[in-house]
Amino acid sequence: LAERVINAQQDEISLMQQWLRDRQLPVPEARATAMTTMGGVAHAHHMPGMLSEDQLKQLDQSRGKEFDRLFLTFMIQHHRGAVTMVEELFRSQGAGLDDTVFKLAADISADQSSEIDRMQKMLFTLTTGIPTL
Repeated sequence: LAERVINAQQDEISLMQQWLRDRQLPVPEARATAMTTMGGVAHAHHMPGMLSEDQLKQLDQSRGKEFDRLFLTFMIQHHRGAVTMVEELFRSQGAGLDDTVFKLAADISADQSSEIDRMQKMLFTLTTGIPTL
């Protein structure tokens, strides 16, 4: 699951970066949290679903079954954030009109919704011991 998520998100990031380059727009660095400096103080812009520093620390300190449970829980949160961003895009007047942006957003919504369902089933099995179909 983790490998699939990494591959999919790397492809999405590459596509978005190329879209920006093609339009000679600034291309942000790919990293977990976008940072800007205002008045000499760094501020994180948290997108929906982004993990907090505490959540990242909690995940880093966990092992075994607890790591798996947290990983699935936090990835569900992260994927829901992406789906929320797509919904907000499609509700915005004049947004998503570019074919590439529309297709990417629609693919993200479909793929991540499917992964959420898969992760919820994995989490259920992990926490209850009952396999799902």
